This record gives sequence, structure tokens and C-alpha cells, in this order.
Amino acid sequence: MISAEQMKPAALLRQSVEEELGCEPSVDAVAIGVAVKDGVVTLSGHVVSHAEKVAAEHAAARVRGVKAIVSELEVKLSDSGQPTDEEITQAAIHALAWNTLVPADRIKVRVERGWITLEGDVDWRYQKTAAYNTVCNLKAVRGVSDRLVIKPTTISVAVKAHIEGALRRGFGARKRQFTVESSGDHVTLRGSVGSLAERAEIERAAWTTPGVCHVNNNLSVVGSRARSAR
Repeated sequence: MISAEQMKPAALLRQSVEEELGCEPSVDAVAIGVAVKDGVVTLSGHVVSHAEKVAAEHAAARVRGVKAIVSELEVKLSDSGQPTDEEITQAAIHALAWNTLVPADRIKVRVERGWITLEGDVDWRYQKTAAYNTVCNLKAVRGVSDRLVIKPTTISVAVKAHIEGALRRGFGARKRQFTVESSGDHVTLRGSVGSLAERAEIERAAWTTPGVCHVNNNLSVVGSRARSAR
């Protein structure tokens, strides 16, 4: 048997992604193909829901060494007893209304062939995320287009200090590996990190600042070895 040390980097990374998919209970890893080239992971195959598609993409992003993900996963629903677009629309409206994280009466829902489009405005990034996650898990949803806009507010002159403080608390000494630039309600992140998951977590920290409407995440995932098999 070939040891992890003898495997080529691409093969080792592919194995790590396949194992991560296999450890994700909401994903049928057997139905998903994984290809790797230069740190870019391509997922292919069929899934039974948009939620499973998102879960598979997130699982792959957690693997150290993955620089980008190309998702060719297709949502393939069963033909029997599928809700109509009108029923999906009503379900989405009700689900959003029951979610306390989503602002009331500010989000419009449109459904076409099982694909949901969200339009309107919110005050915070977490509200935008909550709205997306709410409809993402509904039955028969093939995909979600998030066109929600974060409503601009007056941003504090201390925005950079606020973000850097959050990053310092979360990342400690590693904070030296990236920088924060702010201009009005725009924030730009630059530097390097070890994984897509860390890149996403730093972006999440930037979004916690009141008044931030745009985050340009220019953090790059640099050449760290894929984690070895569990």
C-alpha cells in the first residue's frame, strides 16, 4: 500500500477531500466525484438537494491546501410528488417570516423551476446569511440566487480598529499574516492563510463591523500540505 508520504500532492489532497466528504453526514459522498489540479478541487456528480450541494462545497473548503472549488454538482430531484413553484414560494415566505434573524417585510421571494431568487435589503450580513440558509434547506429547491443588498449606514472612523481587534482575538499571532484596509463602507483584506475555511472565518470577522457593506477578500491560500488522512 502506498503511504501518504509517497503520494503526489494532488492525490493526497484528493484523498483528504474524499475523506472529509465521507465524514459529512448530510452528504452522500459515494455520488460525488473529486478531481484536483494545482490546489483547485472540482466536485462533480448528483445530489438530491441544494442543501446537500452547499454542504459538500463547505466540506471540501474545510480541507487544508484547497485553494479554490469548482462545483459541477447537479441537483437531481425525484419526479414524484415535487412541490410546484407556487408551493415553494409560499413555503419560503413562511419560513422567512418565522426566522427571527430575518427582518420582516423587506425580502421578496421569486421562484422559477425550483430556483429561488431573494431580493430586497437588510441591515447586517448575518441577516443576509440567515435568509439564504432559511430557504436553502427547503424541499425541492434546486438553487438560490441571493440578490439581497446590505443597506448602507454611517460607518465609524474606528472600523479598522474594530475589525483588527476581532481578528486579533480570533487569530492571535497569525494576525501578522494579513492586513485590513478600510475606505468608507468598503473593507479590503490582504495577505495569506492556510485554508479556505480560515479565509472564510477572517471574512466573517470583517462582516461583524457595523456599517460594513462590502468586503473584498483578497486573501490567498498558500502552499500548505493537505492534511493527512484521519
